[in-house]
Order: sequence, then structure tokens, then C-alpha cells
Amino acid sequence: MSQQGRNRPSGSTQALSEAYDTALLDLDGVVYAGGEAIAHAVGSLGTARAGGMHLAYVTNNALRTPDAVAEHLTELGIPTAADDVITSAQAVARLISEQVPAGSRVLVIGGEGLRVALRERGLEPVDSADDGPVAVVQGYGGPDLAWGRFAEACFAIARGVPWFASNTDLTIPSARGIAPGNGAAVEVVRIATGAVPQVAGKPLPPMHRETILRTGAERPLVVGDRLDTDIEGAFNGGVDSLLVLTGVTDAAQLLAAVPQHRPTYVDADLRGMLTGQPAVAASEDGFRCGGWTAAARGEQLALEGDGESLDGLRALCAAAWSHAGDGACTLDAGKALARLGL
Repeated sequence: MSQQGRNRPSGSTQALSEAYDTALLDLDGVVYAGGEAIAHAVGSLGTARAGGMHLAYVTNNALRTPDAVAEHLTELGIPTAADDVITSAQAVARLISEQVPAGSRVLVIGGEGLRVALRERGLEPVDSADDGPVAVVQGYGGPDLAWGRFAEACFAIARGVPWFASNTDLTIPSARGIAPGNGAAVEVVRIATGAVPQVAGKPLPPMHRETILRTGAERPLVVGDRLDTDIEGAFNGGVDSLLVLTGVTDAAQLLAAVPQHRPTYVDADLRGMLTGQPAVAASEDGFRCGGWTAAARGEQLALEGDGESLDGLRALCAAAWSHAGDGACTLDAGKALARLGL
């Protein structure tokens, strides 16, 4: 298998669930949105698991505990054990534990997921800057996180206490649309203090390390919906990735992806795990996939032919990424995407 970051999506003659031993699945925007299962997720994951693929759920959302996430997935019809869930709270707790003595107090700005992860590492969560914390950790605390929690973080950081963040995703999907994520909350504290946190979550190495340590994956496939976390995290970890178009990334953003944001494979949803992936071939006219041929012409991406929309998108990715090289493609793809209904 070819790692992502190439100038065209890769093909696979095998179903991805057979070519890889473990799927490292993002949750929000991939498996569910707003707490409800995304179309085809339950059936696709069940089929992949029945075929022998290990399913692990890797989330930057530090709010819920692995037990709570596993219970939710099981209720949706996806039988899951807590050990199958890896969170950025676990990754940041390990990062902190490697830098402070066992039993240290840590000021928590976030939810129960952070507290459970810290206790797992032998650390004591506290709520006030006056409780003698030796570190501050910030993670997504849900829409009702009180503004005063940010002040507690600022008070401690001003005293020289090191600051950690589970992740810096600026947004998070919800049933009503895109909402502010932990990254937006981290920016509040950064602006107020001028400090910069150590970050554990995707796309950074601590999260990939935590995932591999907990799953023992040998041939992992990262499955996600975000270019700047899931796909870049796979790139940084040197593993392959599948982008599904059920979350925050749309076709135009995919075409403009820089090398570290280019997935190995692209599909509409999790059904893509159960099939092979068509190859994209270079030709004199451009790049061909299925019945489509795409090429850079002047200031535009041109698309000719007919067939499955996803094949057209794969051909366009190859044309865009090849033209852009190590940068981001700035060619106009509006007409080409309109032909595909994307």
C-alpha cells in the first residue's frame, strides 16, 4: 500500500477491510453526527468487523470517557468495548504524566473524560488555580462550560504552571451544524495569557503513539473526515488513510489539499471500507478514473466523460494535486464539481 501525500489517490484491488488489520476510526462526522449514526455506518462497520478487521475509535473529543463512548456506540448498534476507544484525553494524560511526578495535582478545564484519564495515569484532578496544580490541562467541556473555567486556567498559567491541551480542533460537528470546538476555547486562554500549550491530539505524534500502544495495530488504516486532524495525523504517523465525505470536508477543500492533507483513498461514506478503490491512471489527456478524465487547463480544472461521481472526484484530485505539487491547488474547479453534483 502507498502512503498518502502522493499526487493522486491510490487504488486497491482488495477491500480495504481485508488489506488492513485495524481501522482507526474518527467518530464525529464519520460514525455519527449529533449523536445519531451516519447513514451506512452501522452496517459497514459490522461487516468489516465480521470479516476480521479490528475496529478502534480514535477521537479528539476529550469530553466523554471511553466507557461512555463505547456505551453510545453499542446503543447505536455497533458493539464496542471501552478498550476499543482512544481519546485525546488519554493521550494528553500520558503526556503530562511523563513530565510531572506521580500523584501531582492537575487543574482541569474540561469534562469527565479528562478527569478519568488523569486518574488512570496516577494524577489528581483539581478545579482551582489555588489548589496547587503543577499543570493545567484543557479539553472540550461541552457547550455549557462556564466562562470562569478559562479564568482559572489563566490564573495558573500566569504563575508559571505548564499548560496542556487535549486538541486544538476549532470546530466540532453537531446535530444543528458546526459548533466551536476545543481549539476555539484554547484560543481564549492563549489570547489572554500569551502562552502556548503542549498539544496531544490529532494530528500530533502523542495521539498516534497512544493509538498504536493501545491497539497494537500492525497495518492500520486511519478513517476520518477532517484533513487537518485525521489525514494529517495519518501522514505524520506514516500510515494510510481513507477520507469519507460525511463530515466537515467537502470536495473543493479536498482538491485544494496540501501534501500532508491528501488521503490515500477517498469515498462517500464508510461503505468504502468494504470495497476496493479504483486506480487513477495518468494519460496524455490528464488523469483517468472510471469513465472520467481530468486535467489542468489554463486557470481551471477540466473534467470530461461520464460515470460514478466519486471516480470523477478521484480523477480531479490527481489533476489538482499533480498541478499543485507541494502547494495547494488554486485552479477553479467549480464547473467540474458541478458536473459531478458535488
